[in-house]
Amino acid sequence: MQNNLRVVTLDGPAGVGKTTLAKRVAQELSIAYLDTGAMFRIFGWKFGEAAPTMSEQELEAHIAQYAFSLSGIGFKSVLSVNGTPVGDEIRTEEVAALASSVAKLPVVRDALKRVQREISTQTSLVAEGRDMGSVVFPTARYKFFLDATAEERGSRRFNQLQEMGKPADLDLIITQIKERDMQDRTRSIAPLIAAKDANIIDTTELDIEGVFTAIMDFFE
Repeated sequence: MQNNLRVVTLDGPAGVGKTTLAKRVAQELSIAYLDTGAMFRIFGWKFGEAAPTMSEQELEAHIAQYAFSLSGIGFKSVLSVNGTPVGDEIRTEEVAALASSVAKLPVVRDALKRVQREISTQTSLVAEGRDMGSVVFPTARYKFFLDATAEERGSRRFNQLQEMGKPADLDLIITQIKERDMQDRTRSIAPLIAAKDANIIDTTELDIEGVFTAIMDFFE
């Protein structure tokens, strides 16, 4: 059985602003924000490069050692593992690469799907990811799929890096986003796709405030 509480799903490709919006929507609704990407990062960080070579039994044994919990609301939501809040140790490019690797493993995806659904029976939440509405919470009442052109998403990332004082090549960023899109949309396991009943919002011509307003207009 899926939860009898409120679940809001917010999916979309890389660079579309999901995290910022998911946190803000959760804050506005006074419910928790679930960063599903962080869950994959945790396993990538804990299991390392060896994960793809492990048997399903080995992976299941490792996964069983970790218990996730979610507390707080909105911007102050806290995802914890074995009682310890997830920190910045998972917010590195190296861990991101490892997370991408473990995310391809069916046993990991199935385990986290079960965990995410279990968390939703304990608290209302905004779940952000790639397949929240299409796979993890198919019966959620409120589903959103955000999209924007690769060029627009690349420009946003370019500007973000410049503001941070980091070197950036716009053409390269756009190329990388297009490659990531192709991988995400065509992979055999949990491809990036809008749920049939999702509210699709093209953010290409909208700023964060405009997208936030468009999302909140759906709530009663």
